[in-house]
This record gives sequence, C-alpha cells and structure tokens, in this order.
Amino acid sequence: MSPILQTQPLGPLWPTIDPFLFCAHHDDAYPAGNGAFGPAAALAGRHIGNDFSRQDGWSMYHGSSVPGFPAHPHRGFETVSIMRRGFVDHADSLGAAARFGAGDVQWLTAGRGIVHAEMFPLLDASAPNPLELLQIWLNLPARQKMAAPHFTMFWRERIPRLVQRDAQGRTSTVTVIAGALPEVLQGAAEPLPPPPESWAAQPEADVAIWTLQLGPGAQWRLPAARHTQTRRMLYFFAGDRLCIGPQEVQAHAALELHAGQDWLLSNTGASTVECLLLQGRPIGEPVAQYGPFVMNTSAEIHQAMADYRRTQFGGWPWPTSAPVHGPLPRRFARHPGAQVDNLPG
Repeated sequence: MSPILQTQPLGPLWPTIDPFLFCAHHDDAYPAGNGAFGPAAALAGRHIGNDFSRQDGWSMYHGSSVPGFPAHPHRGFETVSIMRRGFVDHADSLGAAARFGAGDVQWLTAGRGIVHAEMFPLLDASAPNPLELLQIWLNLPARQKMAAPHFTMFWRERIPRLVQRDAQGRTSTVTVIAGALPEVLQGAAEPLPPPPESWAAQPEADVAIWTLQLGPGAQWRLPAARHTQTRRMLYFFAGDRLCIGPQEVQAHAALELHAGQDWLLSNTGASTVECLLLQGRPIGEPVAQYGPFVMNTSAEIHQAMADYRRTQFGGWPWPTSAPVHGPLPRRFARHPGAQVDNLPG
C-alpha cells in the first residue's frame, strides 16, 4: 500500500480536507520598523488595503500603515493561529486583547459572530522583523455554528512537546496543539483542552493539529488515527527530502495520507524537515461560504450578513480598526472579564 493518497503543490493557500476549511502560511521578510510599527520602506506600488503582492518578500495584506488584518467579522467556524516568528497583536469585539509570539497559538471560536483584528507590529527599528505564522480554519458542525464566541491562548510554555533522540543524537520534535498522541508512545503528550464548542472537543472527531520537526537522518513513527473515518493531511513545507514509509517526497507538498496505518517518517536530506499535520473525522455537512462567513446554506449566509449589518456582532470597543499594543516585545493576553496573562517576550 502506498502511504500517499494524493499529492498537491503548496502555494500561498494550502489545500485542506473536511473538517478543515483553510490553511495559510504567512512568511514575510519584513524590514526594520519605522518607529510607528510599520515598515521603514516605501509603500509605493503596493495596492494598500489589499496588498498580497509579496513585493520585496513581504505583504501589507489589508493594513494601511501597519501590516496585518484590521477589524473584520467571522461566523460559523474557528481560527487557529500558530506563531513561528514575530508577533501578532489581537483585539476583538469581546474586549479581548493579546500580543503573542513564536511558539504561541491562538484559538478563536467565532461561533455566532465575532469581530477581530490581527496586526503584525514591526517592533525593531534597527534590524529586520521577520514574521511567520500558520493560520488554520476549522469548521463547526451545524449544531455549534451559533455557539457563543470564545477566545483562547495556548502559550508556548504550556504546549506539550515530545522530543526523541536516537543513539546518534538525531532529534525529532512533535508539538501537540490538539489531539493526544496515543498512550503506546513513550512520552505521550496530552494537549491543552480546545475551546468547549470546538469540533476538536468532541471525542469522536479525532482532530489532531501537530507540528513535526525532524533533524537530518531523524525518524519518527506517525501513529495510526483512532477512527476509521479519519482523514489526514501532512504538509511538508521545509527541508530537502522526506520519506513516508517506502515513498520518498522531494518537493514541498500537501500529502493526504492513509490515516488507518502508522508510517515511519524519515528525513533523508541534509537540512531539517518541518511538517504540519491536520487530521479529523469529516463533519460531512454542506458548506456555504462567503468571505468570512461559513454556514450550511446560502440562506444562513444572507442571515449572517444581515445580522452583522444590524448588530456589528456586539460592536467594536477599540478606538481604531487596527489596534497595536505598544512598543515592548512582551507577550500578554487580556481575556474577556478580569483575567490577564503576562509572559516574557
């Protein structure tokens, strides 16, 4: 049996399978900052407000002076943002705010409706400000699409990581964002609990979000999924060569794998291999999507648009559509209510 069911190339947006809707890899080589959180570079020639050009290796996205995504609504799904480099400043209609950085994960349940901003502040005025993150959209089943919105931070200090070293010192690292590694694995890691209304919170959903890092020559056995209906996508996005069982992959790709069998992953190249794994049992419901709204029918999309026009999903409590949280490279979160997290940069 070949371990790979299908192979698709990686572009700016990565192909996904149910229950996932979207996966984007933002990898921007931002220059030094201008002292006002934007790039110390001319913006001439960019389509400001809708710049996905990657001109000079970076984009402004929907930002006008600071790169990022000013206030915009969502309904009917969840976003999972995995930071690899740089900082994101979050603000939302619940009143939550956060600055999170490399190794942190934000998990946001939009549910019946939320407005949020995701800005990329360039804090260093004397050196480049590289930014890299993976953003995933996870669908919600019909019965949970109108759940209360929920803001969650997974700080890197609390996210479990399984590190294995062989006798030659070759290292593999698995970061467990969702979906516990099976008990049979030595050092099995139990993930932090997902938001309460998430599809990932349902035991039968078999959702896993893992990042994998294999040093040159390292091997790691990917365990079989727990349920026969689970589908699994492995995104090979860094490194030279990866073997999955007997099959070698020499180009970065999205690889749908047979999920019902374990496979030995081997780095057969000279540089570190990095992968993202997304898996889950399909929700198996109709998907109607219009921009930031994901529902089951077109009538529900029209209702979402009408509700947003009428209520603004609770309103926007911030003085600007693109809040930035100061010049210090600190990580923090102010949750709805009174809880505040403060962490080192």
